[in-house]
Amino acid sequence: MFQQLGPCPSLEYKYETQIHKTTIADKVRMNRREFLNSTISLGVGSLVYANLLPTMLLASTSVKNNERKTKMNNSTINKVIHRANERGYAEHGWLKSFHSFSFANYYNPEMMGFGLLRVINDDSVDPGFGFGTHPHNDMEIISIPLSGTLEHKDSMGNHFLIKAGEVQVMSAGTGITHSEYNQSKTEPVKFLQIWIKPKINGIQPNYDQNSFSVNDRKNQFQVIVSGSGKAHSLKINQDAQMALADLESGNTITYKQAYSGNGIYVFVLKGKINIAGEELSTRDAIGLTNISNVDIQGLDNAEILVIEVPMS
Repeated sequence: MFQQLGPCPSLEYKYETQIHKTTIADKVRMNRREFLNSTISLGVGSLVYANLLPTMLLASTSVKNNERKTKMNNSTINKVIHRANERGYAEHGWLKSFHSFSFANYYNPEMMGFGLLRVINDDSVDPGFGFGTHPHNDMEIISIPLSGTLEHKDSMGNHFLIKAGEVQVMSAGTGITHSEYNQSKTEPVKFLQIWIKPKINGIQPNYDQNSFSVNDRKNQFQVIVSGSGKAHSLKINQDAQMALADLESGNTITYKQAYSGNGIYVFVLKGKINIAGEELSTRDAIGLTNISNVDIQGLDNAEILVIEVPMS
């Protein structure tokens, strides 16, 4: 059971920017300035960083989707490879962040997401620092601490610590503000933050978190997030699923699609795997469509995250 830290005062919106009706998909056709203006309404460009002047030291990369087709089980699957060193990177001193897809000042029109998966940020926050109060709306936001402890406060009155081994979900819905800080004064916190577009806009905001035993994902998939809340997973407002697996070298496991027609995005947290005829290493990823099941073989001991999402 997660730890309630007590009520926090109501957080007020500090932004006068009106919510834009532009969708993320439209940004593919935008230039860089239009992208930045539009992302403000989603809480991307308007993040308030604690103890930080808004100077962005960014190294954006030129990334091309490495799209391929592979014949498997008498059907042709589509796949796209995203290598770890092709991600966008932001360096703010206290914050180091790798962006799998266009985010804030990192903009690449060919890296706008995978289906309704919009954001995978791989963050490391120094002790005592964090993200000040900022808004979100109509987005499913999932945080997965990899090491350390993250402190969360929001405008619904939630005030919790999220530790490695736990997962947090937030349905932003009609609007929410929150802050995220590294609770430790000595150790960095490293976490993934993932955004998925919702199934229904304008719902009542919601928050939840849960702990997941590492023993339940050894050479098998452990569902941590789903659209139904099955198997003690955290429920989100989308026909999507997220699962973790710790795969021993030489073992093969099969991921089975939860929702017909969804795409399957596999992100390697650690180690090396073989999937759909491709070798992936730490922080590499592959997106697969036109496939219902996929075998994943551990070439080394590996930790993987599977994100299954609708493609439209």
